[in-house]
Amino acid sequence: MPDVDEIKEAKKFYSDIPQKTEGFFLKGSNSLDWGIKNRLARIFNPESGRTVMLAVDHGYFQGPTTGLERIDINILPLVPYADTLMLTRGILRSLVPPTTTKSIVLRVSGGTSILKELSNEDIAVDIEESIRLNVCAMAVQVFIGGEHERESIKNMTTMVDIGMRYGIPTLAVTAVGKDMNHDARYFRLAVRICAELGAHYIKTYYIEKGFETVTSSCPVPIVMAGGKKIPELDALTMAYNAVQQGAGGVDMGRNIFQSESPVAMIQAVRAVVHDNETPEKAFDLYNTIKNQS
Repeated sequence: MPDVDEIKEAKKFYSDIPQKTEGFFLKGSNSLDWGIKNRLARIFNPESGRTVMLAVDHGYFQGPTTGLERIDINILPLVPYADTLMLTRGILRSLVPPTTTKSIVLRVSGGTSILKELSNEDIAVDIEESIRLNVCAMAVQVFIGGEHERESIKNMTTMVDIGMRYGIPTLAVTAVGKDMNHDARYFRLAVRICAELGAHYIKTYYIEKGFETVTSSCPVPIVMAGGKKIPELDALTMAYNAVQQGAGGVDMGRNIFQSESPVAMIQAVRAVVHDNETPEKAFDLYNTIKNQS
């Protein structure tokens, strides 16, 4: 038995040093449980407060789209340069090495293909799968203004409720469908609804006019969706403008894996997101790495 007196004498309480009370680095997240904060801190870089998410979940409704024909050949070489992978459980289990230390955002909604009405989704993955796969967040598509708006919102709130029980955040993905002609007013509505109903962070599209009003009126972090493939300099400019106007990073897919040099492109995107590099300098970096390969 240890001596009781020695234990008492060994104690030092540092009464002259107050305990620090630090806020969490992501906006709107300070009151969340430790587990959710820890997972969010694995998605977002605590130093920059931003993230480079690599979205490769397109196959859940598009099939093997260009650039995703072979995940093992086309995507795995990009993983070292991403902060987070956004994908489906099928791809995660079959192709992603379990030795990876990258955070995983798991697509949990689905149920329709490009041949049908895309907004008619349901919850396709049980919470137990997310726990088994040790994911850092669950992604749910939300179709504000779509035919199945109500059902998609209910899908999101269901996963928010279940995820809160187990310390897993929910990412709301605002879908715009085939009509991309939405303005700031629409996106303010869409992201605010998702945030008000409990989404821990939100993926939405960049718009040239008024995007800063979308980010500033949303109480939780926003990451920019990459959208369809555009020229590399344009994509880097879009990412730069988004983070400078308040986005907490990007979730890009086609503008990376459909690039002429995906490895160079994702490194250029990282420079924009984490280092505040200008689009022009990031494009120079892209060309330098591209020419070296």
